[in-house]
Amino acid sequence: MLLPELPNAGQPFPQVATAGRPSADQFALAKQRGVGTVVNLCPPGEPAAYDEASLVRELGLQYVNIPVAGAGDLNEANARKLAEALEHAQGAVLVHCASSNRVGALFALKAYWLDKKSIDEALAIGRAAGLRAMEPAVRQLIGA
Repeated sequence: MLLPELPNAGQPFPQVATAGRPSADQFALAKQRGVGTVVNLCPPGEPAAYDEASLVRELGLQYVNIPVAGAGDLNEANARKLAEALEHAQGAVLVHCASSNRVGALFALKAYWLDKKSIDEALAIGRAAGLRAMEPAVRQLIGA
């Protein structure tokens, strides 16, 4: 696993790490492990102990923010934004939210809607990326 030290760490794909919100020091560790792009699913107003965008950019990493405040933001447009961020990533990618649950939800939806995976495959990818409490919402969105 690329970054097992992170909270609720996951790795749904070889060069994609998922997690809950990393500490400021863990972004430097991510860079040391080959992460070149950070995708933050937390909305800008969600409390954090540091300015993530500035910190990530100071480390020389690419920073992408896709605000997903809750189930209402689980939509195809945000799944497409995630796909685009992954496609244009520099190096390995770290995708996080506060707990990794929104990360897993968005990965499951991307897998189903964009990658044309089966419901079972999409849910497995989502779980590998951190899907837990939002699974009922994801199941409803994909008709499971």
